[in-house]
Amino acid sequence: RMLRATLGKPALQEVALARFYDSLTDDTRAHIREEVYRKFFVMAPAGQEFFKQSTTRLHFIADKAMAMSLDMYRDPKRMVDEISAMGLRHVGYGIPTELF
Repeated sequence: RMLRATLGKPALQEVALARFYDSLTDDTRAHIREEVYRKFFVMAPAGQEFFKQSTTRLHFIADKAMAMSLDMYRDPKRMVDEISAMGLRHVGYGIPTELF
């Protein structure tokens, strides 16, 4: 039943998410980036030890995460591979899996 309830909806959700992202102003995007890290560090303070990059790099990472959320609708098979590879890289960097 749950699967039937979602049939056809991912295409609509993709369009809605794309429109939402396109509607964001630069100021709103900056606010989202700041909130992502603020909330993450509140939920997982140990994560701060692994985010020693510049603000520019942190913004790139947050923007990439937003883009990947849309790409999950557009090319889910490719995204499974990309997200799996990213997880393996993070394991290689010594990032605790609790922070994923």
